[in-house]
Amino acid sequence: MDGHRELGSFLKSRRARVKPADHGLTGGRRRVPGLRREEVAQLAGISVEYYVRLEQGRANRPSDEVLAALTHALELDDTERLHLQDLSRARRAVPRGRTATDTARAELVQLLATFEAVPALLINYRFDVLAWNRLAATLFFDFETASPKGRNLARFGFLDPLAQQRFVDWYDVARATVGQLRLAAGRHPHDEGLATLLGELTMRSETFRRLWSQRDVRERTHGVKRFHHPLVGEVPLRFENFNLPDGGQRLVVFFPEPGSEAQRAMQLLAMWNAPEAIRSQPTARHPEG
Repeated sequence: MDGHRELGSFLKSRRARVKPADHGLTGGRRRVPGLRREEVAQLAGISVEYYVRLEQGRANRPSDEVLAALTHALELDDTERLHLQDLSRARRAVPRGRTATDTARAELVQLLATFEAVPALLINYRFDVLAWNRLAATLFFDFETASPKGRNLARFGFLDPLAQQRFVDWYDVARATVGQLRLAAGRHPHDEGLATLLGELTMRSETFRRLWSQRDVRERTHGVKRFHHPLVGEVPLRFENFNLPDGGQRLVVFFPEPGSEAQRAMQLLAMWNAPEAIRSQPTARHPEG
C-alpha cells in the first residue's frame, strides 16, 4: 500500500465530511461537499501549497505539529488521529513467511479451553482465526473443517452467504470489519497476507468495495452482537476484545446477560455441542492440531 497516496486520500475523505458552518465558514458557491483545501490549510495554520502536496502524496513525513493541527481542523476522533499518524510514517517491510501474528501460543489455546460457558476466539489483525473453543465454532462456523484460508472472519462475513443469516445486524458487522481492516492496512502497509485479503474482498464483494471507498476507520473494543442460530434463534451477546502483545493478536470473548434468554440459549448450545463423554471439558482448537 502506498502510504503517501493513502494519506492524501484519507485527508480528502475527511475534509469532505466536515460542515463548513461548524467553523464559521459560510457563503460562496461550493462545488464539492465539506471544506475546500485552502480552508483546511487556513484552519491548520499551514500553507495551501503544502496541504495540496499532502493530498497529492508529494509531501513526506509531516511533523507532529502539522498532524495535530490537521486533526483539529478535520475534527478527527482518536481512532482517526492514530490512523492519520500511521499513514504519515513509513513502516519497514514485514519479512516474508510465517510471523508471530499467525501463530497461537499453546498457553492461549489452553486458556480458550477453560471457557466452558461462553464462545471465545483468538484472531489477528487480518481477522484470521488462530484458535477457538467449541462454542465459538458452534456460533460462527466449523473452523476445524474449514481450510486455513477459510478460517477468516472477514472472508466469512463478505463472501459466505451464511454470514447474513448468522449476523442479525450483518451490515453493521460489515462496516465495523472494514473499519478495522482500514486501521490494519495503515499500521501494516507491507503485509502481503493482508494485501491479498483486501484484494480478494475488493474483487468479489461489491459491498466491501463500497465501504472500503469511504475510508472510515473503526476500533471496536466492546459492544453487543446479535447472532441467529438455527437451534436457538436470535441470541444477543456482549463482547470484549482484549489486545495481546503477540503481534497484533486479540482475544474476543462473547457472553450473555446473566439470567437472560440468551444465557439459557448458550447453555443449550453448550449441551448440544459437547461430546457425551466430556460434556464438562470443552476443548480449544487451533490450526496446528
